[in-house]
Amino acid sequence: MSIFYKPEEISLEALNNRGKNTMAEWLGIEFCEIGDDYLVAKMPVDHRTVQPLGVVNGGAFCALAETVGSMAANLCLDRSKFVALGLDINANHLKSANKDFVYGTTRAFHVGKSTQVWEIKITDSEGKLCCISRLTMAIVPLLPNGK
Repeated sequence: MSIFYKPEEISLEALNNRGKNTMAEWLGIEFCEIGDDYLVAKMPVDHRTVQPLGVVNGGAFCALAETVGSMAANLCLDRSKFVALGLDINANHLKSANKDFVYGTTRAFHVGKSTQVWEIKITDSEGKLCCISRLTMAIVPLLPNGK
C-alpha cells in the first residue's frame, strides 16, 4: 500500500514538469523512480554541481536532498488543502562523488498531520553512500486564495 495521496495520479513526467524553471532544473535533477514508500531523483556530477576540486559540492547534495524529500512530502498530501514546506535539513557528507550521477532516495520516518520527517540517502553511480540527510517538513493549510 502506497503512502502517497492518490498514487495512481503520480507520474515521473508530472514530477519532472513541476521542476521546470527551478533550481532543480538548473542543477539537472530528474525524478527517476517512484515506489510505494520512496522516491528517487538523480543529479549529474558536472560543472553545475561540483566544487573547484571536481567533487560534488555539499550544497548540491543538500539541494538534491531537499528536492526529492520535499516532493515526496507533498505527494502525501491533498494539495488542494495543504502544502509541505521545509522546516529543517541536515546532511552528513560521507564520501565524495566525482563522475556520472548521484542518486537521492527518500523514505519517510514520520508522516503526521502537522510535520513530516524524511530520510534521504545519496549514493554515487556505484551505489556507495555519499551523503545522509534528514528533512523536516511543516504541513501548512492553504489559504482561501490557494497560497
